[in-house]
Amino acid sequence: MTILSAMYAGVSGLTAETGALGVVGDNVANTSTIGFKESRAVFADVLGTAVGGHEAGSGVRMTRTQQIFAQGALVNTGQATDVALSGDGFLVVDGVVDGTKGNFYTRAGQLTLKNDGTLVNSEGLAVQGYAADPTAGGKFSTSLSGLKLLSAPIAPKPTTEMKVSANLDSSATAPTLPWDPASPGATSNFATSMTVYDSLGNGHALDVYFRQTAAGAWDYHVLAKGSEVAGGPPTGSVEIDGGTLGFTTAGALDTVTPTGAGTVDFNGAAPAQALKLNFGSPKAAGGTGVDGLTQYSSPSSVGSQSQDGYASGALSGVKIDADGTVNGVYSNGQTIAAGQLAIAKFQSNDGLGRAGHNLWVATRESGDAALGGVGQGGRGALVAGTLEQSNVDITQQFVELISHQRAFQANSKTITTADQMLQELMNIKQ
Repeated sequence: MTILSAMYAGVSGLTAETGALGVVGDNVANTSTIGFKESRAVFADVLGTAVGGHEAGSGVRMTRTQQIFAQGALVNTGQATDVALSGDGFLVVDGVVDGTKGNFYTRAGQLTLKNDGTLVNSEGLAVQGYAADPTAGGKFSTSLSGLKLLSAPIAPKPTTEMKVSANLDSSATAPTLPWDPASPGATSNFATSMTVYDSLGNGHALDVYFRQTAAGAWDYHVLAKGSEVAGGPPTGSVEIDGGTLGFTTAGALDTVTPTGAGTVDFNGAAPAQALKLNFGSPKAAGGTGVDGLTQYSSPSSVGSQSQDGYASGALSGVKIDADGTVNGVYSNGQTIAAGQLAIAKFQSNDGLGRAGHNLWVATRESGDAALGGVGQGGRGALVAGTLEQSNVDITQQFVELISHQRAFQANSKTITTADQMLQELMNIKQ
């Protein structure tokens, strides 16, 4: 019986090493699989008697395959929709995999957009997160859902405010000719131009002319093309707004006194479009007087200018922020948040069940998924434009291959040795 036991122990060794070889082979095959986590074979001895006995063991068996969730290296791809997690956590996706529907978890961040704007992974499963709430001032929903970018053109926003930050040269000389909108260049000292938008998203070029009238006193005049304004002349420009400016002896803006209506009627668009000019905070109104227009003895020049309107725009790209916010980038330069990626965290990553397709499923051993945002509650950081490589060390796997091969050979020797001993017993009878 002892010789037979040794033979069966050798067989168990062959079986265990064959299983371990399969684990190593799986690791080697997935060296280039994004987000893959290597596994290792776990062995345990087998007793031939009750617990606590002193008999020799009956061999070995491979008890389980343990997953190693060590961090994989991050590689830069330059693809805006690629993301990688540095640290603990998993992206959440939803859909049907091999006939099973539900939430799945992955470290493979090869994301892309469907034609309807839905964010999906490489298997076409919907990426889950917290959708943006347009009524909550940029906040996100607390319930989990698929993230979907607005693929239809976004509505235009009419301009309501124009901001100008500039210096008007205090040493300038007032023009000798009176202000003439038909000859603005010859009857002003300085000008700037910017494009504003009406309710239909049409752009209109407006010119703002500044004219010195006395020391520390200026006028401003806003001109538009006459053909673009209701009731305007078919050629030339029409003045749609204006006012006066006063400066202190230190060059700070002191007063702004509009003289126009502050509205404009562009052809075909909503009437009486409010259009305010913001030249900074005048000192007379409690401001600093130096955060917009100034009057110093240096050449007149524009520091910055902006307006708050935009034309209609179509989805042209995706931008994912470090906090997991997924933004749609539109052709009119606007960036609109669609939602924030949800990150799942488990009590035991080792307890997760492999589902294939670079996915895991929650099990009783792993515990339920605890969902949260990037970097919260021990969840890892998110790096956009990168992917996490497999954490398989190919050199280590080759060493494992050699080790298991030699162990297999050694176990086969146990069987052949036991067979030779049995043969010796058979020879005794002869």
